[in-house]
Amino acid sequence: MSPVIESEEHQALRAAVAALGKRHGRDFTPESLWDEAAKLGYLGVNLPEAYGGGGGGIAELSIVLEELGAAGCPLLMMVVSPAICGTVIARFGTDAQKTEWLPALADGTRTMAFGITEPDAGSNSHRITTTARRDGADWLLTGRKVFISGVDKADATLIVGRTEDARTGSLKPCLFIVPRDTPGFDYRPIDMELRASERQFELTFDDMRLPAEALVGDENAGLLQLFAGLNPERIMTAAFAIGMARYALARAVEYARERTVWRQPIGAHQAIAHPLAQSHIELELARLMMQKAAYLYDSGDDAGAGEAANMAKYAAGEACVKAVDQSVHTLGGNGLTREFGLASLITAARVSRIAPVSREMILNYVSHQTLGLPKSY
Repeated sequence: MSPVIESEEHQALRAAVAALGKRHGRDFTPESLWDEAAKLGYLGVNLPEAYGGGGGGIAELSIVLEELGAAGCPLLMMVVSPAICGTVIARFGTDAQKTEWLPALADGTRTMAFGITEPDAGSNSHRITTTARRDGADWLLTGRKVFISGVDKADATLIVGRTEDARTGSLKPCLFIVPRDTPGFDYRPIDMELRASERQFELTFDDMRLPAEALVGDENAGLLQLFAGLNPERIMTAAFAIGMARYALARAVEYARERTVWRQPIGAHQAIAHPLAQSHIELELARLMMQKAAYLYDSGDDAGAGEAANMAKYAAGEACVKAVDQSVHTLGGNGLTREFGLASLITAARVSRIAPVSREMILNYVSHQTLGLPKSY
């Protein structure tokens, strides 16, 4: 099926998830929604059927997140737990790791966080300094991570480091499953102005001892293994942004139809109508690129998916910020009240431009990888 025209199965999935989101709404309880989504099989829709998943891909999982967001109740940990961590373990994990984690990630009884961002590396994953070195059969991990979502509730964190012999030179990533109760795994919350149910954390560990079986896949798998998680992350971030923007736009359109000034609804004025129409167009275009990225990734085209996933994340982030801003502006003062629930999205929308990779780094990627322009760094 072409990513341009959704299959009947995808349309049915959208409708079913939209109904679930509508039941929970903007004042949702994350734990309650997570449990119900898990029971309905939505959280693990991308994971292998052999391990309790739905046997689908990122295309299906992105639909779930987008529709929950459009209903005002997005689940950020869907980006992390089934999309990033579940995908990496499904593709590269040992049989024991798959058996232990995939069924639990699929049914929502366990969650996993993802630790890649570092204070000095920022969006540049090639500058990761978290180092793993062997000590007999074990590994010793030393490093620091920041802006890691949901660590306090996650059963484990998938930590991205680099082997000791790759501290200098090209990146040689290695990934480890670190249970939350591992001795030496210290985490503390970061005081964020953005209020969300998923808190952000700083992680520190100094020669934290991990057993050999904590390593996911091959220590020499290189960037393939890392980007197996990063491409779904970008696609799911696009879904998160599109869903959020659709929610805001729907509230603005509803208001513009009903709010009457000078004898007619304000939506009759082109100064109100045209920016909302423009946002709708931009969101539709962003979704098309997101669908293309998911299609390429699920088809096994990692290289093609990398370009499309970055473009989808960029397009969705830009469209989201503009849509939320225009929606708030459409409501005027009401757009800043708690009653209408849009003001909090002003800050949240900015996240889609910043995380998990900044729009400038995406422009760098397209400049270098797609257009073949020289690097400035």
